[in-house]
Amino acid sequence: RIQILFEQQVKMSDDWGNEPDATETWGDNAADDNNDWSNNVADEPESEATDIFVFGKWNPGEVQMKDISLTDYVGVKDKYAVYLPHTSGRYSKKRFRKAQCPIVERVICSMMMHGRNNGKKLLTMRILKHAFEIIHLMTGENPLQVLVDAIVNSGPREDSTRIGRAGTARRQAVDVSPMRRVNQAIWLLCTGAREAAFRNVKTIAECLADELVNAAKGSSNSYAIKKKDEYEISAKSNR
Repeated sequence: RIQILFEQQVKMSDDWGNEPDATETWGDNAADDNNDWSNNVADEPESEATDIFVFGKWNPGEVQMKDISLTDYVGVKDKYAVYLPHTSGRYSKKRFRKAQCPIVERVICSMMMHGRNNGKKLLTMRILKHAFEIIHLMTGENPLQVLVDAIVNSGPREDSTRIGRAGTARRQAVDVSPMRRVNQAIWLLCTGAREAAFRNVKTIAECLADELVNAAKGSSNSYAIKKKDEYEISAKSNR
């Protein structure tokens, strides 16, 4: 048995190094010659991503931001563009992370308020989808542009805070950060639409569409614009 093992080892050592060179056989196969390597994806430059349309209909690439200070806090185009505004992201896990949330999804989340509406995101998505259709019929514009204009117009630029010292309290006017302007604008728009639809024959989608269109025009018929003017007038008197 030991002799057989020894003979096998000798035979293996004789064969060692006599294998065909891989570089000599490369490309010898007919199959390799017939392959068309021109379609190799790795060699091609990265192609531009196709346009992503919100709800499969509205192009975020057309949206223009009128207030440059809010550009980083209103996510509409490029990496924030989504087909469905339901990303299931954990945006409240860390401070300022909600600025990375698509703005349409932020409006949807803000509409889910007051107990009986909590967590009904698909219902709220359908409401906003109907509101976008109504906005397009009313104005003929891209509803995403109307939404962004409404948010830009509805955020108060100046507000007053409470300063307490030595037992006396007074109000002091302060500038509002871009993040808070967006947060407050979304809250005011959704609150106005919700109050308009309460005990009314008009649906919530119609009320939301009216609120967004009026706010985008800067009309005082909008709840958000009226509240914004109140905040700014109050702050002006407390300078």
